[in-house]
Amino acid sequence: MIELDNVAYNYGRSELFSGLNLQLAAGSFHFLTGPSGAGKTTLLKLCYGELVATSGQARLFGQDARTLDRDAVAQARRRIGIVHQDCQFLDHLTLAENIALPLTVSGRTVSSADLTDLLGWVGLSQQAAQFPPQLSGGERQRAALARAVIMSPEVILADEPTGNVDWEMSQRLLSLLVELNKMGKTVLIATHDISFIRAAKAQVSARVLRLKDRRLQLAGADL
Repeated sequence: MIELDNVAYNYGRSELFSGLNLQLAAGSFHFLTGPSGAGKTTLLKLCYGELVATSGQARLFGQDARTLDRDAVAQARRRIGIVHQDCQFLDHLTLAENIALPLTVSGRTVSSADLTDLLGWVGLSQQAAQFPPQLSGGERQRAALARAVIMSPEVILADEPTGNVDWEMSQRLLSLLVELNKMGKTVLIATHDISFIRAAKAQVSARVLRLKDRRLQLAGADL
């Protein structure tokens, strides 16, 4: 589905990583960990076409990302749900309107029944008419996940989804992500929270990758 083959990425003359190989197969579950500044967010951006590799090849659903025009990238991204670290919302829209925004922008009809079901799935039915500034950190994270999956994507990419929530809420988010994986979605979560990864490995068969010293490696069993 998404493949990185001998990929390198440079910021100016500074090499962030190189020789990076990654394959996100259908229905797989992956964690990406590593120290701050190692390039986890950059790697995710390569996976959804926000950035283009300095060298090597990134393939999105069989297509070389380097050859995709703006429309083709947009089409590929409709198959990828992205949970950003900063959870940006439009403050003048209600929670329900923010979650439905990807459908609205793409010109697709928003089914009120489907939206209601999705709000219920993330436990935000009571907050549907609230505005983003009224939401707690955990509510914003669950709303971000709902917005990421409203287009029924095949792949979910999450960048530090539990960075601003407590342990109880992180476990609630984990259960939602595991449920998505059991529905056949491919999941890749970038996180520095080793306890979160350990808790997940008790629930799902997950591959743990570590980005360190400009290389991507399979983490050991001691993680």
